[in-house]
Amino acid sequence: MIGRVKGVVALGLGAALLAAPAASDAQVRMTVPPQSEAVAIRGATIHTVTEGVIENGTILFDDGIITAIGTDLEIPTGARVVDGTGKHIYPGLIDAYSTVGISEIGAVGVSQDINELGDFNPNVRADIAVNAESRHIGTSRSAGVLVAFSTPGGGLVSGMSSALSLEGWTWEEMSMESAAALNVSWPDPNPRRFWWQDDDDEDAPSYEEQVAELTAFFDEARAYRDAVAAGEEVRTDSRYAAMTPVFDREIPVVVAADGAAQINDAVTWALEEDLRIVIRGGQDAIHVADRLVANDIPVILTSTMAAPERDYEGYDGAYSMPARLHEAGVRFAISGGAGSLYTNRLPWEAGVAVAFGLPEEEALRAVTINAAEFMGIDDRVGSLEPGKQATFLITTGTPLDMTNDIEQAYIQGREIDMMDIQKFFFEKYMTKVMQYLRMVM
Repeated sequence: MIGRVKGVVALGLGAALLAAPAASDAQVRMTVPPQSEAVAIRGATIHTVTEGVIENGTILFDDGIITAIGTDLEIPTGARVVDGTGKHIYPGLIDAYSTVGISEIGAVGVSQDINELGDFNPNVRADIAVNAESRHIGTSRSAGVLVAFSTPGGGLVSGMSSALSLEGWTWEEMSMESAAALNVSWPDPNPRRFWWQDDDDEDAPSYEEQVAELTAFFDEARAYRDAVAAGEEVRTDSRYAAMTPVFDREIPVVVAADGAAQINDAVTWALEEDLRIVIRGGQDAIHVADRLVANDIPVILTSTMAAPERDYEGYDGAYSMPARLHEAGVRFAISGGAGSLYTNRLPWEAGVAVAFGLPEEEALRAVTINAAEFMGIDDRVGSLEPGKQATFLITTGTPLDMTNDIEQAYIQGREIDMMDIQKFFFEKYMTKVMQYLRMVM
């Protein structure tokens, strides 16, 4: 939005008034067709993330796939050439924990499709519920987020996160990986109680009972998997069937846990169950960093722009957490804070970490290749390499700094429409202001 604000102000009153009719009649966001011609963007500074920075480089892509990156590349005959002189090219940012597409307006219940009834719903996949017309998709893309893991909630086993490419007419077109990761909400051994809650609620299961229920469900699902593999006749159960990729270690289990005791117990459980585990939240991850490093367990930090929750914590506890984890050797990704309203904050969540000690290249990895690796889509996105999808940004500088502009984005080779609802409203009400000024001048 900053780029558009600067552009409109620079045009002056006359140009803004001339642009007003088109702005008021415009669609908020239009889906564009798949790439139909080879494209070469040359002269830009290309930040590959995994293979360093290429000055005055060229990126070639065709049919949605990067075909070559480098300097002095031979451009194929018939390819459309785009001048990138003075610009920067970065991989599209990836939000490892979001509800984009399944959550629209917090105060309107029917626009929320996050939580399912019941405690065990591993067969739930977020992408099926995605609203491809969500306004949050446009604002997320304008901030540089081109891939998001839309994640269900509720219960102990919430369901499967789905990797979404944020361009397409339907959820089928947007879905990159329908069942990318199973989500588990680890019980809290020391739940916070509020004044209106009854301390003697006998119906509420204890911490130990909830962990036992979770373990029993995994035991039942594993027995189902083994029976099917052995050719035994079993009654089909979609919940148990959905767990097979988890036991085969094909997809990770993302465990929501913040406290040190929670994280420790979750790690112990995952090791006993022989699961690939990723910790989500990780408020106390620094206090169990040695164990996370020893078992190569990554963390998805759900917010760096957060206030401390304990009286004894410093004001910068969340801001500096990424830097401290990096120093301790813990692998991590940074998310936009789960809510669809916050997916567009992802680059600034990482930017805050840079301001509080995290090297910029590590912050960029935390919102690109790290997120892709943890969730199993690093063969397609997360860095700029030949053979990967042409999903990237053209910017005036690092996308982690809100003073820089994201001028254009490509998703799977599509040159996407950069309009979004916030830009639309800016132009709409700027038109109103300009018309008023014209009347009074």
